[in-house]
Amino acid sequence: MGLLTFKGGIHPDDGKRFSKDQAVKPLLPKGDMVYPLSQHIGAPANPVVKKGDHVLKGQLIADAGGFVSAPVYSSVSGTVKGLEQRFNPTGTKVECIVIENDGEYSEAEYEPVKPLDELSREEILEMIARAGIVGMGGAGFPTRVKLSPKEPDKIDYIIANCAECEPYITADYRRMLENTKDLVSGMRVVLSLFPNAKGIFAVEDNKKDCIEKLNQVVANEPRMDVKALMTKYPQGAERQLIYAVTKRAINSSMLPADAGCIVDNVETLIAIHNAVINGRPLTERVVTVSGDAVETPGNFRVLLGTNHRELIEAAGGFKTEPEKLISGGPMMGFAMVTLDAPVTKTSSSILAFKEDVVAKNPETACINCGRCVEVCPSRIIPSRLADYARRQDEESFVAMNGLECVECGSCSYVCPAKRQLKQAIGGMRKIALANKRKK
Repeated sequence: MGLLTFKGGIHPDDGKRFSKDQAVKPLLPKGDMVYPLSQHIGAPANPVVKKGDHVLKGQLIADAGGFVSAPVYSSVSGTVKGLEQRFNPTGTKVECIVIENDGEYSEAEYEPVKPLDELSREEILEMIARAGIVGMGGAGFPTRVKLSPKEPDKIDYIIANCAECEPYITADYRRMLENTKDLVSGMRVVLSLFPNAKGIFAVEDNKKDCIEKLNQVVANEPRMDVKALMTKYPQGAERQLIYAVTKRAINSSMLPADAGCIVDNVETLIAIHNAVINGRPLTERVVTVSGDAVETPGNFRVLLGTNHRELIEAAGGFKTEPEKLISGGPMMGFAMVTLDAPVTKTSSSILAFKEDVVAKNPETACINCGRCVEVCPSRIIPSRLADYARRQDEESFVAMNGLECVECGSCSYVCPAKRQLKQAIGGMRKIALANKRKK
């Protein structure tokens, strides 16, 4: 049987050799901890602590600001220094709670948990919501909302996104190898919410050791299966993943639930296990530190709120001063303006590169080669959409299906003219979506 995949896509150097064989190391922070109130899609969290308060690890410091929101918990014990404007990893200054870490890590008492089979659907959803869990693959959509479709009986597939198709990032890879049982337990929790669904672990075939280990652990799980995906970027994009696994297509006007699917990231499922089975809120995640400017690339279990500068220090510092810092992957991540930004719920990696290759390759005129069309997973025409975007022609942009772009960057990657296609399309797409919501 052939490997599961989608039309289009690219095969960049995956860069995973730098860190894939490095086991996850725990990292205890030294400096102040910074917690942005908005680490998710939706309303920012509301602070419930004030300057001078002493807090414990695992204590609520900001409550959800609405249904589409998520609470924030302290990952250390210490004293609240106040509410300040600080940079987040994407380079935006946001409201943050700053806590002086006392280095003791005294932990709050948690409520005892009941066995999974004694919990009702609403109890499970409430535990996930109260733990502050969001999509930890980058989108940051509150998980409780995602797991609350209008018709849960019509959900056929719970897909664990184990593709990790972004180059250089190996955090999910290490999680699959080192925390396999926790990952499967998280899937078991989600399946308990959807009686008619089957759980699928969708793994790219360059991770054969993960496929083998997952198959061993789910051998006695009749509602779970492991599927091998073709190694190709952007195999882990939600729409492409759903199509590869189920052959069901969705567009920008649909949710995965409309196609009978729910997709959760590896780190998210492990967080669900910790919340429902262990009764623990979300206070940590695994982050990859990699790139050719890093002395000793690796994977680290990091407390949320830790400064990125401490992450770089844990990886041995820089071999040479990098020209480019990226939060996330090189294809869909964000250029960082400073290392003095905290690790958040959606921080999958920090990458440091000796050269800024994009800046050293200026744009030239489009030669109408069609390569961007060949690789586009959304089957649209990136070169034409970028032209509409640069002319601010929103009407033509929308008419030519510009909203279907998933902003994967495949078009920019293959463009021989080095045109910033993704950036132009992404900017206009945000404007068009905002105007659509207004209407």
